[in-house]
Parts: sequence; structure tokens; C-alpha cells
Amino acid sequence: MLKLTFVTALAALTTTAGAYAHGATTAPTPSPTKGVVLVETNLAYENAQAAGTGIVLTSNGEVVTNNHVIRGATTINVVVPSTHKTYTASVVGYDIGDDVALLKLNNASKLATATIGNSAKVAYGQFARAVGNAHGGGKLVITTGKITGVGKSITVQNDDGTTAQLTGLVQTSAKLVPGDSGGPLLNAKGQVIAIDAAGSPNYQFEASDGYAIPINKAIALTKQMQAGKASALVHIGKTAFLGVSVAQNQAGQLAIASLVPGGAAEAAGLEQGDVITAVDGAAIATLVDLRNALFAHHPGDTITVGYVDGFGNQAQATITLADGPPQ
Repeated sequence: MLKLTFVTALAALTTTAGAYAHGATTAPTPSPTKGVVLVETNLAYENAQAAGTGIVLTSNGEVVTNNHVIRGATTINVVVPSTHKTYTASVVGYDIGDDVALLKLNNASKLATATIGNSAKVAYGQFARAVGNAHGGGKLVITTGKITGVGKSITVQNDDGTTAQLTGLVQTSAKLVPGDSGGPLLNAKGQVIAIDAAGSPNYQFEASDGYAIPINKAIALTKQMQAGKASALVHIGKTAFLGVSVAQNQAGQLAIASLVPGGAAEAAGLEQGDVITAVDGAAIATLVDLRNALFAHHPGDTITVGYVDGFGNQAQATITLADGPPQ
């Protein structure tokens, strides 16, 4: 499973290096791969793996990526291509709606960091370069193009079939492929102006097909996460886990399709086929409703789940939430 489900062509892998000439008054252009890392996740509850890209913000290992890169991850490993070192990572925070997540690499130090630009200065027609873990191949690939739009909105489909609206995006003709999610979109100076997030499945019929989250917006969110300030959109820390997979049944109800053996829901007596109707008194009808109800909670919190069992009886269960993968 690769985190960006779109197909495109590739340009050759290139790097750019600069050095001060005698008497030079401007800094060299940083390498486009500086501060770019590979993100590899294990999705144990889905029996799958995924790959994406990240951008190093601090030398001690704070990395920004797309939320959909780490969604559902039971473990996260980050590889620094220049040193081939692999670090385990924990989730500092994430924003589902804006598709931004902040990771912290364990025991990392002296990492090269990306050069951050100003997305407020992004303009139509300017040069753009995208860098990412193309097709999860374990190496950074670079494509080039131009900025073809700003302030764009798109609807994206998640792996679980739900859809999300992303707004205020930068649009580019630099082609994006699966695995590029979370990588940088750079300007001609090698500065990060946006985070690659989505591409078009019909790029061959369009003038441009890549979409990226403006870096100013992403940095504002990561600062909120660094400060530990949760909100209606930003979740901080570990994710509360009910221990079920759910699906709409033939009656359109949200039914338990399977339970994690020994998980929170099974321990509380819920069974496959039970229909979840409420959490803490709030009605639940869809997967999004359930996710929203759990979003503000953390492992160890206790909730009350209302449900209808296989015999049609209404019941309630008090459940202590476990530690699970990010949403």
C-alpha cells in the first residue's frame, strides 16, 4: 500500500549542490533532497504495509508528513537516505481534515533539516520541484514542473472509502506518484513551499495534476502540535482504540465486522454483528461519526457505548479505550 494513489511519469533522479564562490553574496541553493526522509509504516490491523515521505523540521528529529501517510500505522519507521539510518517514530499530533501529521524520531540528533520557504509568495507559473519516495522504492525521486494554481480545493478518497475535502492547495505540474505523499514541493531556491498530498488519476488529460498543502499552513499546525494544544481538528499524542472494524450493514446501520482479540470492545462483551448506536449518549450512524466521537479521547479514557445486539436488544457497555493507530 503506497500513500498517494495516483499514477504518473518520473523524471530522472537529480541533486543540486552549491558552494560559495570567492566574493559571493548569496547562499548556495540547498540540495532538493536535504531534510527529506522515507516513511515506512506497518498496518498490522489491516495486514498491510505503506510507504510515504517526510520533511525534517528540526535536527532532533521532528518530521512533518501527511496524516494519511501514518493513518492506521501500528509502527512507524523513518529512514534518512543520506546516512541510511532508520529511526522508530512516535506521533506528536495530527490533523485529519488538513492532512498534516507531526512525528518525532526516537534518539535522533544532528539531522539535516529542510529549508522552509514562504507559501504566501507562491505564484502561478513559477518553477516547482517535487521530491518523494516514488512507488515506495526506498530512494528519493525528483520531478519538475510549474505552479499551475493556488487556493485550490479537491475531494480525495481515503483507503477506507470515505472522502475528504482539502482546501487552499497549491497545484503543480510536477508529477506525483504513490509514495510521494508527505514530500516537499520546492521553489527554484530549494525552499519548501508546500507538502505533496494528492495527484490526479487523469493527469494525461489535464494541464496539471499535483496538489500540495501550503507550508505556512502546515508549519502553523505543527507549532500547535509541538505546543501540545489539542483542538476540534488537532489530536495530540496517542490515539484511543476501540478495537473493532465496522461496516454499514444491509439496513444501513454501523455494525461490528470484526473485533481485535482481547481488545477493548471484546473485553467489554461486544460481538461481531452488534450495531453501534451511540457513544457517551451521542448518536452514531457512520464510521465518521465513530471516529469523531473517539477523536478527543486518549488511551485509558472510559466511554459508554450504546449498541443493539444480535437478538435486537438494546444494551450499553462501559469500555476503557486502548492504545491504537492514528486515525
